[in-house]
Amino acid sequence: MAMNPRPPTKVSPKPTSSDGDGNQIHNELVFGLPLKESELLFPKLEFVRLQTHHVLHEPGDTLKSAYFCNSGLISILSIFPDGKSVEVGLVGKEGFIGIPLVAGFRTAPTRAIAQIEATAFRINGETLVAILRQCPVLERRLQQFAQIMAMQTTQIAACNRLHEVEERLARWLLMSAERIGSDSVPLTQELLAQMLGTRRSSVTVAAGMLQKAGLIAHTRGDVKIVDRRGLEEASCECYGIMRRQIEKWRGEAQ
Repeated sequence: MAMNPRPPTKVSPKPTSSDGDGNQIHNELVFGLPLKESELLFPKLEFVRLQTHHVLHEPGDTLKSAYFCNSGLISILSIFPDGKSVEVGLVGKEGFIGIPLVAGFRTAPTRAIAQIEATAFRINGETLVAILRQCPVLERRLQQFAQIMAMQTTQIAACNRLHEVEERLARWLLMSAERIGSDSVPLTQELLAQMLGTRRSSVTVAAGMLQKAGLIAHTRGDVKIVDRRGLEEASCECYGIMRRQIEKWRGEAQ
């Protein structure tokens, strides 16, 4: 089981586009809220830094806190009784950890873990539930994000069952790069194997194939996308399906 290296540091944010230490607010669910909702929400938030492998919650945990991700990458993992895990969701600055709270539930069904160093705005779970009654725009955004995550989980489950490792690896790298806003993804093959629910040797072969094709450059602890268009073509159709559906929904929400 992943262990938390140390408690996250805390900084109190202000209701502006940056916090008291000058950290910019990048979370898409929080940024640009109506002034009234910002004034209600921001005093209740804590800016936290999450180290790599920091666990936000485990399956069965009571959700005492929720997180608006601000940077980095958070994986949502399904955990099996024998300890094996597979990734079923991926969250970056577009998202939120604590979806069950929005529906009135209190416990987590999955593990949420920081895959690379990340930052987030943390809020007490009960406080969030109370605030949502007075924040219709934020509540709608969270409901919409919950639908996106449900769609993503369904598509990833199908992907893990139907597609080859190199296609899934290409899809995963594209999703990760999109969420962190960088073509360089600081991850090891061991971690990639855990995320894809396959053997490390299979990931090594798949990464070698993508690198030989000139699509990525893989070094120890880092994967860089060299040819994004080529990587999209090498990916299974799942990446395009999810991306198009999200774009369609965002258009409908205007």
